[in-house]
Amino acid sequence: MTTISENPQAAAAPAPAEATGLIGFIPAKTARLLVTAGGALTVASCFLAWTWTSSFPGDLTYYGSPAGLQMQVLVTGLLTTLLALSTYGVKGTRWLTPAGGDSALRLAAIANFAISWFTIGAISITLGGPINLEPGGAVLALASLIALLGALALPFERPKLLPTDPEDTGWDQFKHKAGNAWTTFKAAFVTGPVRRVPPLHSSVEILIITGVLAVALGIFTYGVGTEYDELFLGFLITTGIGFAALNKSGLVQQATQLTGKHQNLTIAGAFTAAALFPFTQTDDQYATLGVYILIFATVALGLNIVVGLAGLLDLGYVAFLGVGAYAAALVSGAPTSPFGVHLPFWAAVLVGAAASLVFGVLIGAPTLRLRGDYLAIVTLGFGEIFRIAVNNTDGTSGPDITNGSNGIASIPNLNIFGFDFGAEHVIAGFTIGRFANYFFLMLLIMVVVVLVFRRSGDSRIGRAWVAIREDETAALAMGINGFRVKLIAFALGAALAGLAGTVQAHVTYTVTPEQYLFAGPIPPNSAFLLAAVVLGGMGTMSGPLVGASLLFLIPNKLQFMGEFQLLAFGVALILLMRFRPEGMIANRRNQLEFHEKDETPATLAKAGA
Repeated sequence: MTTISENPQAAAAPAPAEATGLIGFIPAKTARLLVTAGGALTVASCFLAWTWTSSFPGDLTYYGSPAGLQMQVLVTGLLTTLLALSTYGVKGTRWLTPAGGDSALRLAAIANFAISWFTIGAISITLGGPINLEPGGAVLALASLIALLGALALPFERPKLLPTDPEDTGWDQFKHKAGNAWTTFKAAFVTGPVRRVPPLHSSVEILIITGVLAVALGIFTYGVGTEYDELFLGFLITTGIGFAALNKSGLVQQATQLTGKHQNLTIAGAFTAAALFPFTQTDDQYATLGVYILIFATVALGLNIVVGLAGLLDLGYVAFLGVGAYAAALVSGAPTSPFGVHLPFWAAVLVGAAASLVFGVLIGAPTLRLRGDYLAIVTLGFGEIFRIAVNNTDGTSGPDITNGSNGIASIPNLNIFGFDFGAEHVIAGFTIGRFANYFFLMLLIMVVVVLVFRRSGDSRIGRAWVAIREDETAALAMGINGFRVKLIAFALGAALAGLAGTVQAHVTYTVTPEQYLFAGPIPPNSAFLLAAVVLGGMGTMSGPLVGASLLFLIPNKLQFMGEFQLLAFGVALILLMRFRPEGMIANRRNQLEFHEKDETPATLAKAGA
């Protein structure tokens, strides 16, 4: 137990700490020179051979032609070098660090070191030891290490910390020292205020936004198209830490300022970039991932209305996706459908959305008077009841409606105005396969969902949802009809999920109860949908879309890990929630809520500044 000590040494006010680096034995000028030289040498090493045999994926045996993981190391090396030059004030590079360069430079050097030594480790493990490295690999190891040491030695303003109380127990002293060390480490990555974007002509701002969207499309296409496990793991390292470096530099905030200024244009550009994705693929393999990501993201955006805007914790949301899928499958003309009805797609869409909306109202009406955990338990029960019900309506345990566990199979491909979605089509010289056809259809549906989300979120009822989420008691006292507002959110979210389900039924050919679980290794399920909303950023439009894309893509690419896949995935989610609790793309309100202490002056306390 901590006691108040009258020891003058313990009670003395802490003196301002000297500005030094995390590594104190390297002078500041030498450290900056090391990180610059290390980054440049890393770039040069990418044009050398790293191994003597082509047995390692990517064939890193060529000189002057970077391939595979060499391209990722080249990106981090260039980023480190350019940020280092910007900290020197080199003309033409100052725009790279509108919030200061040292914090971003440290992260860039860490990214460079991480991907470089990951590659060296992968080569050594795959080929049987570091003896298989060519001189280029040794140059890479040394250069990335030099850059890291130089970056960690860059000086920064250390926080004021109280000394350890000598009367504390050994465990309390250890905790105190660990807390001080962590506070000092975090201070090394603190940045200053971001400079606002200087006044630019509208055409220049639009050109910058176009460039940002083009880069985003390129990164997504590259990530989806990674052909082997080492390349995808390297992609995660490079993009994760590299994006953090760009965020610390202030470039991400400046890009956000421009996109916020031209929001409608940015949304239109984003959909245009997404529509170009199938044209970047040589076959239909990766378009399959694209259409499933769009389905998952659309459902997550619908859940964002319920959870993110209205603050209603729904743990059975995937059931509404299943209601829409089953409703569309029953009227699709499938030979296994007991109804024997074949409606056109526009009618099937209305049937699926209406069925989900009706179920949303029927479930929400008696349960939305509950709050918090009680509501979550009821919605979880509804999700399981739906799965059990469609499992039992097989003609034996109940009426013959859904064919039980066999589901509704052989769902035919859509044919809209003579356009067969199951056949290949040639557009502008590009061959568009089956999944690419459904990708475009799902993109149109997502346009509708985004429009509904934006209009409803900015409306009077959207503000009522936010009021209910923040403080339901206060909202009711101000005259808001809480039950009606929550029921509208629940019904609207259910209808949007059913809308996505109508397309999912035709994409997968088969609808079965096992596709709509609360949790499982393969999304979409309720747990993954909720994680996509929370991790992406609750209440935002782009957050759940980004979160859903990552949560679908990463498990799909980590299948080589087998039974350890969910373990690694869970650890990654825990770390993200620890260091970014407001989500990857958060609004200002959530940032202030989760980082309230960071926005106010630090107060000296027993645990340090």
